[in-house]
Amino acid sequence: MKSLITKERFEEIVSKFEHLKPLLVVGDVGIDKYTYGEVKRISPEAPVPVLEVTKEWLKLGLSANISDNLKALNINSTLCGVIGDDQNANIFEMLLEDAELSTWGMVRCDQRPTVFKERVTTMTQQICRIDYESLDYISADVEKRLVDRIVDLSDGHESLILEDYAKGTLSEGLIQKLIAHYNGMNKLVAVDPSRTTPPTFYKGVHLLKPNRVEAEIMVKHLGYTEKKIEKIAEILIEKLAVEKLVVTLGADGMALVDTKVSNEVSFIPTAANEVFDVSGAGDTAIALLVSALQAGATLEEAAWIGNCGSGVVVGKKGTATVNQKELRAFYQTLVQRLNQ
Repeated sequence: MKSLITKERFEEIVSKFEHLKPLLVVGDVGIDKYTYGEVKRISPEAPVPVLEVTKEWLKLGLSANISDNLKALNINSTLCGVIGDDQNANIFEMLLEDAELSTWGMVRCDQRPTVFKERVTTMTQQICRIDYESLDYISADVEKRLVDRIVDLSDGHESLILEDYAKGTLSEGLIQKLIAHYNGMNKLVAVDPSRTTPPTFYKGVHLLKPNRVEAEIMVKHLGYTEKKIEKIAEILIEKLAVEKLVVTLGADGMALVDTKVSNEVSFIPTAANEVFDVSGAGDTAIALLVSALQAGATLEEAAWIGNCGSGVVVGKKGTATVNQKELRAFYQTLVQRLNQ
């Protein structure tokens, strides 16, 4: 078990965030709507609860939550993705502008809807989720437009984060073109994978960050039935030519391998204290992992910082972000907790 990152290194790395070159975030994008209220009766029309709505709000969702997290941390980024040519696309771009994020990387497509997810919740539980989306891969024409946009932006950006929610944006061709382009520029490419995307799509990526279930599904897709995390890591690194691997393990923390240092798997414990909602925790983790690495952190140090950020957001309801003040406060609390 790895020891906690020192206060000096934590401060040294986090203090560099606002001075980093912008990151490029590419993936499925959409809108998260939350409809919140109270249930006091059952409908006379059917045996279902009647929600008396008291509050509704919209948030940037899917990959857009990564850029939202980066903005909250004073890290600049540009978001690239595909939206429809519909009213929700207009709302999505408005949400970007409200968050002081650019719309330069958005490509419109009249053949698919803008992804829209509505979560209907009470104080104690989520009643249902309503999804408006297309899972078909983007067309060759849209893919070319998006790749051209990303390549045009790449010179002014440092690391690339590919966030895959399997909504059709990250085709094999697009992923491999971007990995080749960024590898050619000697810049970091990180992938937060989807459990339904063939793992070979990600071959050659610098940093792969699946959760445990995703990692198990990926090795099964590659022809193995391993459950032991050390063997899973060995297979993913060998078969996908991965340099760095971080497997999030929920309550068990994170498993790490940096092949530039060692092929051995190391572990750090979870930082979360209370868990109210895991929505967006993976987005926060990869945003902080990549930012910390770009700031000069080792993979272990970056993992601790990502772990702290995830610990903050799982203590909030809904898709949430973390700022530097919250990140520093959580680190101090974690130090106290681990020293007891």
